[in-house]
Amino acid sequence: MPYRKVTLAVGETYHIFNRSLQNIPIFSSKREIDNFLKAMKFYLTPTPPVKFSVYRQSKKSYSIDLSDPLVKIVTYCLMPNHFHFILFQNKDNGVKTYLQRLTNSYSHYFNLKNERKGPLFESPFKAVRVETDEQMLHLSRYIHLNPVTAYLAEHPKDYPYSSFPAYLGEKHPLPIETSIVLSSFSSPRDYEIFVLAQKDYQRKLEEIKHLLLEEY
Repeated sequence: MPYRKVTLAVGETYHIFNRSLQNIPIFSSKREIDNFLKAMKFYLTPTPPVKFSVYRQSKKSYSIDLSDPLVKIVTYCLMPNHFHFILFQNKDNGVKTYLQRLTNSYSHYFNLKNERKGPLFESPFKAVRVETDEQMLHLSRYIHLNPVTAYLAEHPKDYPYSSFPAYLGEKHPLPIETSIVLSSFSSPRDYEIFVLAQKDYQRKLEEIKHLLLEEY
C-alpha cells in the first residue's frame, strides 16, 4: 500500500511512518529511546502544561490530562533509524499536531545532545489510512514483527520499544488502545499466535526484497 497524501479525519485510523535523514541512528541508546517514549506520552495531551524539557526535569510538579487525547496509540515500534505508529485521530488535526510536537521536540533534543544542526527526519511524516479491520490486523502484526525481522529480537515480546507487551496484558508505560485489534481475537494468546505465524515469512521477505521489482 503506497504512502500518499491523505486527509486526516477524526474517527479514522492511520499508519504513520518516518525515517531519519540519511538513515542515521536516532534511537541508539536507552536514554534516547526513553526520552522519545516520555515525549510520546506527554504530547498526547491537547494542552501541555509546560515545555517538555521542563516537564522532563520535574515530572512530579506537573500533571498531564490524557482523558481526551489528540490521538490514541493503537500500536507503535521504535527502530534504530525509524518508527511506525498506528494512530486513531481523536481530535481535529490530532495526528498532525501530535507528530509535529513529538518530532520537533525530539529533533531539538537529539541535535543538542549530538552537537548537530538541521533536520533529523527525512519528511514531516508519511500517513496511510487504515481502511479495513483486516488491514489493521496485518499492519499491527507487521509493525510488531519489525524488530524480529531485523534480528534485534527473536520474539516481539523481548523487544522493549514496541506496544507488543501491552497486547499480552503486561504493564506498559504508554496508554495503548489494544481493544481495536484484540477485539478480533478470543484472547491475547491468540493474537500472539497470529503474529508469530508470520515471523519466518517476514524475515525471508526482508532478505530477498532487494531482488524484487516492487517495494513491499
